[in-house]
Order: sequence, then C-alpha cells, then structure tokens
Amino acid sequence: MPRRQYDITIPDLTGKRAVVTGASDGIGLGIATRLAGAGAEVIMPVRNPRKGEAAVATIRAQHPAAKLSLEELDLSSLASVAALGEKLRADNAPIHLLVNNAGVMTPPERQTTTDGFELQFGTNHLGHFALTGHLLPLLVAGQARVTSQTSIAARSGTINWDDLNWERRYDGMASYRQSKIACGLFGLELGRRSGAAGWGITSTIAHPGVAPTSLLAARPEVGRAEDTRDVRMIRWLSARGLVVGTVDSAQLPALMAATEAEDGGFYGPRWIGNLGGPPGEQKLWAPLRRTEDAARLWTVSEELTGVTFAHP
Repeated sequence: MPRRQYDITIPDLTGKRAVVTGASDGIGLGIATRLAGAGAEVIMPVRNPRKGEAAVATIRAQHPAAKLSLEELDLSSLASVAALGEKLRADNAPIHLLVNNAGVMTPPERQTTTDGFELQFGTNHLGHFALTGHLLPLLVAGQARVTSQTSIAARSGTINWDDLNWERRYDGMASYRQSKIACGLFGLELGRRSGAAGWGITSTIAHPGVAPTSLLAARPEVGRAEDTRDVRMIRWLSARGLVVGTVDSAQLPALMAATEAEDGGFYGPRWIGNLGGPPGEQKLWAPLRRTEDAARLWTVSEELTGVTFAHP
C-alpha cells in the first residue's frame, strides 16, 4: 500500500556554507540535496571520487544551480582528516553548517583504521571528532550549527572503557553501539564546551531510525560480501510502510536538527520505537545522559587523535 510521505520546511540557506560527510549516497546524499536546494553551498567530502561525482550529478539533476564541491576525505585516516581541515582553513571561508553523518556498521571481522583504531570507533567517532576540531576556527567564524548523527543502537550499552578498540574480544554490534554512543556524547559535550568558551556553536544530535540504506547491505570494503538478512527485512517493511522509515524520511531528523533545533536538541523519528515516521524532538537515551562519560570521552579523544579544541 502507498505510504504517507513526511517532510519539513528547510529555511533559505543562501550565502551559507555547509559540510556534509557521507554525502555520496543514502541519507547523506539526501541531506546534501536538501541543503543545496535551499541555497547553501555544500561541500561534500568523500572517500570514493566516482561515487562523489555521481552524487553531484544526482543533486544537479534536481537543482541545476546547486553550488557543490567535492573534497577528498577518508575518516578512517587522521592524516586525511587533517589534510581536509588544512585545505578548508586555507580557504578562510566560514562554515555555517556541519553534518557529521558518515559511518560504517558491523564489519563481520574486526578491522582497524589507518591509525590502528577499531574501524567503527575510529571512523564514526574519532574521525568526526578530529574533523570538527580541525574546522573549529571556521565553525566559530560562521557561528555554526553542528549536527552529529547517532543511531538507535545507542539506546542501550556503554563505552567499553577497558578496551575501546575491542582488541580482546570483538563484537561487531557492541562496537558499533559504542561508536554511536560516542557520537551522541560528543555532540552534546561540544555544545556544553561551546557555551562555556563562548564559541557560538550550536550543537545538536539526531538519529535516522531504521531505513533501507547501504549500512547493512553488501560492503566488500568492510568484509561483507552480500546483503545481510536484516537489510532485506528492512527493505521489505519499508516498502510496505510498516514500522521502519524510508531513506527520505530518515534524513529529516538530521535536517531538522541542523536547521532549526536549539543547542543540545535531539531529533529522530516519532513512531513507536522511534524506528520510522515523522521527525521530532526526543528524550535523551540513558547512555547519552552520562555527562561524566562525555567529559571523559572528550579527553580520551583528544589524546587518541592529537586534536585539541583550542580557540582564542
């Protein structure tokens, strides 16, 4: 049966500069498309140039006058993150929106980043932590809104403080859950620190619920040769308007958080279970309410990445 379509109104973003990670497909592509359609200049940092070029063509097919630029970024490499930060700082153009959206999910076997971190923690959290730190002067200049994408997996669990990199016993879902708790804690702590330091950054968090994206699909680069059973079920439910969302509806919480939410706001789908439906504000899940964990994670992240958030 046809399912109801949900949408929100995006304000005019003419003259604004936005950075969206993971914009080459799925939810990130949808977010970049909507921001570009609202007049923003959108920077799309991508790991795969071919996918990036295809994404640019997709956006321009809908918005021929879109202001888009591709940049190279591998979030699993701190050197790559630093290089992008250096390049954008050299432009000296304020950034008004940053959507930390890209992610990797549940490699069947433990993998590591270029710098030796467990792949999910290193990519989903540490990569975005470092990127935000490198862009801090531009974010302050733009009085930016920063949105960090967490996951419904972060409803439970905690940070595995004794083995952050899952070297003793790898559990793909537990390590994914940790990485997404970390994303949420980082977004909330960024807002607190911005307020204390007077940076003028508005920091929000969002989650997309569950939708048929490529996260659980065949991903040879993470050791997944074929689609998982879960993603096949998600596609079936989504096509029938049952329980879960669509790629289009899943992008709306982050868009709402990035364009209208107040500092510390948390947005996600509003159906029962928060798996799908229209976007709206949500109560923080228990793991995200642990402010002591957020402060500890910030310190550990600075130590691991070598990136500090220092601004005059």
